[in-house]
Amino acid sequence: MADIVRDDDVIEVADPPRFAFGERVIARSVVRNDGTYRGKDIGEVLVNKGDIGYVVSINTFLQQFYIYAVDFVETGHRVGMRAKELCTLDHLPEEVLAQLGERATALADLGSGKPLDSGATP
Repeated sequence: MADIVRDDDVIEVADPPRFAFGERVIARSVVRNDGTYRGKDIGEVLVNKGDIGYVVSINTFLQQFYIYAVDFVETGHRVGMRAKELCTLDHLPEEVLAQLGERATALADLGSGKPLDSGATP
């Protein structure tokens, strides 16, 4: 247990979780199997940057970090991820939506199962 490296000085669990159950999120980075995902080789890609999923549970790790179990429906993978590896699609700040302009409409449909409007580019 002495070889666990705590990469942050911040205690995330001192604040409420950043994401909620059922929230639609997008992966900010590639996630590879570290050996804890059964049935996949170590190093195999489980999640690609830009994959969309839904938070299905929230747990903690080392009494320091929130771990969000995210169900990536398109790939069928359920992966535990840190908040810094995710970005919300459901609760974007108004200034971000303003910068997206008309593309914000297409963003609302991403991961919802609705077909994207052919004229809008996310």
